[in-house]
Amino acid sequence: MTTIAGTENRKFHPVSKSPVHACFIVIPRFNMLTVTGLIEPLRVANYLLSEELYSWDYRSPQGDHVVASNGMALDCLDLEGDETPTPDLIFVCGSWGAEHFKNTKLTNWLRKEERRGAELVGVEMGVYLLARAGLLKGKTITTHWSLKAGLEEEFPDIDVREQLYTWDGKIYSVAGGSASIDFATQLVAKHHGEGIASEISNQLLHNTNRPATASQRLAVTEVAREIHPLVKQALALIESSMEEPMSVPALCSSLSASQRNLERLFKREVGCSLVQYSRLVRLQYARVLLSSTRLSIREVSVACGFNSLPYFSQSFLKCFGRKPSQYRQAWPEDDPAPSWPGTLYSFVQKSQKGKLNQITMLP
Repeated sequence: MTTIAGTENRKFHPVSKSPVHACFIVIPRFNMLTVTGLIEPLRVANYLLSEELYSWDYRSPQGDHVVASNGMALDCLDLEGDETPTPDLIFVCGSWGAEHFKNTKLTNWLRKEERRGAELVGVEMGVYLLARAGLLKGKTITTHWSLKAGLEEEFPDIDVREQLYTWDGKIYSVAGGSASIDFATQLVAKHHGEGIASEISNQLLHNTNRPATASQRLAVTEVAREIHPLVKQALALIESSMEEPMSVPALCSSLSASQRNLERLFKREVGCSLVQYSRLVRLQYARVLLSSTRLSIREVSVACGFNSLPYFSQSFLKCFGRKPSQYRQAWPEDDPAPSWPGTLYSFVQKSQKGKLNQITMLP
């Protein structure tokens, strides 16, 4: 029986196989922090036990150097050849643009390696490549929280969870960022026991090994503090009703709260009104769908609760500085660096400075 890893109290039992060879497949504009976070626990395991428990290499379909999103580059081998060891673990690492990356050579190689018995790890947007290879159907996986909606839309036969990492048979996934340290440390625990994993965490000054199911995000406010329970409930309702946004009176009725009190609490805790926050969340959701799915602009508009296409386009332009048609790529090829305008943080900062003249001023 296949067990989906992700429970907080899962215990691993050491296995005898050693060393383990890992192969990192990197896609242009991959996240260097994520890849480094995966490697370091393996390196430290070798260091602590004074033997080569793990080895690794970097590969790409082109077999050349690949540039990360921060401008650093890795020299890569081809997918297979005389100089490339047979991998036990294959990490497919993709970030910006990986949702559109297609390579038949890589797809066929991943399928072959899966049939051979290799363990596959979809890293951040690398899960798209595993999904296109047909290797995730019916599987439970994760990705970065901002990409979850687009992945679910594109691959409805995959169970996408918003958590740090997942284990489902020989298919694993990692959300990215610092979650890669938690995953790799737990991977060492699987192979060599919990004791060595604790030592690795001490060496990396990573004093909290988070479980697979830990939340990817902090509270929605820009301050790290507890917010009022009523506001938390309102936030959850707003984010769960994208296609048919609730009116403020309906929201208050559902929470058995007075509109005046809830508006006051929301403004204090979040920094904007209920209507403003709802619109911002739906526009952020629209941006993800535009850049990661093939839905038409009209379909995206409806999916995000905008009944008027012109109003949706106007709101989108005022919030992000680009028309919806210009946001089919989250990081356009001709832009030197990515940007993510319209965050709640910038929204609140403008509000506090009295400079909010974007989406809040729309009717």
